[in-house]
Amino acid sequence: MTFTDFKLSKFLANALEEKGFTTPTPIQEESFNVIRSGKNMIGIAQTGTGKTLAFLLPLLTELKFSKQVHPRILIIVPTRELVLQVLDQLEWLTAYMNVRVKGVFGGTNINTQKIQVADGMDVLVATPGRLYDLALARAISLKHTKKIVIDEVDVMLDLGFRFQLTNIFDLLPEKRQNIMFSATMTQDIELFIKDYFFEPVKVSIAMSGTPLDNIAQSTYSVPNFYTKINLLKHLLKQKDEFKKVLVFSSSKKKADLLHKHLEFELGHELGVIHANKSQNYRIRSIKQFDSGETRILIATDVMARGLDLHTISHVINFNTPEFPENYMHRIGRSGRAEREGKSILFTADYEQDFKKAIEELMGMQIEEINFPEDVEVATNLLPEERPNLVNEKDPDRNARKRLGGDAFHEKSEKNKKVNEGGSYRRDLAKKYKKPQRRGDKIQNRKKKKR
Repeated sequence: MTFTDFKLSKFLANALEEKGFTTPTPIQEESFNVIRSGKNMIGIAQTGTGKTLAFLLPLLTELKFSKQVHPRILIIVPTRELVLQVLDQLEWLTAYMNVRVKGVFGGTNINTQKIQVADGMDVLVATPGRLYDLALARAISLKHTKKIVIDEVDVMLDLGFRFQLTNIFDLLPEKRQNIMFSATMTQDIELFIKDYFFEPVKVSIAMSGTPLDNIAQSTYSVPNFYTKINLLKHLLKQKDEFKKVLVFSSSKKKADLLHKHLEFELGHELGVIHANKSQNYRIRSIKQFDSGETRILIATDVMARGLDLHTISHVINFNTPEFPENYMHRIGRSGRAEREGKSILFTADYEQDFKKAIEELMGMQIEEINFPEDVEVATNLLPEERPNLVNEKDPDRNARKRLGGDAFHEKSEKNKKVNEGGSYRRDLAKKYKKPQRRGDKIQNRKKKKR
C-alpha cells in the first residue's frame, strides 16, 4: 500500500510528496480507516513506528474550513518537547491548507499563551497541566472539541497526570471521538480505557517487548559507575563509528555528573537534557543534536518517549533500566523509519536482575561483548555502590540506643515520688466524693449536716 491508496486531499498528498513519504508504516495503514470512521481507537505500537502521522493524516483529511475560535481537534502529549515535535509535523503537513494550529505547554508565561489562543485555532496541541490551567482560566473552551488524541498515555500516567486528564475529559462534550496511542498496555491504562472509551477498536502492531529487527543490541558487564564513564570515553573516541550518540542516564543528578566528567574532553560535542534544565536550554540542546552541531546527547528517561531525532547511530544505556519497557523506548530512538540502528547496554553487578527482566520481556538474550582490556577499572564508588561495612567486634553497637528503657542508675527516693497534686486538693477530694448517680450530691450534704 502507498499513501495514494488513502485517497488523501491534494494538499496533504503534496505535503507528503515534498517530504519524500510514499509508503505508510503498519500503524499508519491500520489506523487510517478506523480513525476516519469516527470510532474510538486504541493504538499500541512501539516508539519510532510513525504514530504521529497515523493520527494526523486521517484527522486532517476530515477537517473542513471553519471560523470557530475554540479547538475542534485536541492533541494531548506528556512533554513540552513532544508539543513542539507535533507542531513541527503539523506545520509541514498543513502547508497547503487553511488550518490554524496552536501549541501550549508549561514553563512559559501563561498570560502570553492566553493572548495567543484568543486568536482562535482548529487544532490545539497541549500538555495536560497547562491545558487544564487555561481551561480553568476560561481562555480555552473544550465544549466544541469533537476529536481528542492522547499520545504516549502510559508516560502521562507515569508522570502523574491522571488528575488533569480526568478533569479535562469532564470539560469535553459527551459526543466525541477518543483516540489513544501507547507503547505499552498496563492495568492503569486498561482502567482509564474502561472509564472513558466506549467500544474502542484496538490496533496493535508491535507490543512493547518485541525487539526491533533493525536494531543490533549488545551489552557490557561493567562493575561500577566510574568504570562505565571510562568505557564510554573509550567508545566515543571512535568518531567514525559513533557518529551520533544518545546516552541515557537513570536520573537528572547522574546525567549532570556524567556530563561533568565528559565535558573536559568532549565539551563542544556534548549536550545534556533533563527536566531541571530550562525550556530554552532543552529546545536548543535538541536542535543542536538533531542538526549535527553536537555529536553526543545525555538524556533521562522522560526524554525517551516520542522525540523524533534523525539518524541516531547509537543508543547507549549508561544504566540498565529498572523497568524493561523503558529499555524498549530508549533503543527505539535508533533505527527509526526502518533505518539500521545500534544499542549498547552497560550493566553493573547490581543491575543483572534488571537485564534478565529485559531479556525475558523480549524473549531473547542480548549479545555480551568482552570488556576492553585497555579500559581502566575504577576503584572509587558512588555511595549506593559501597558495601555496608559492619564492625565485627560489635556488629550491633547501637542496640542499647534503640532498646531504650530505664537509666543505668537507680532513681533516688525523692525522684520516685509521683506528683499527685497539692494536699489541699487530696483532702478536698476525700471530703467531697464524686456523685455516682443523680441525687447523690444532695444525700452527701444531708450526711455531713448530721
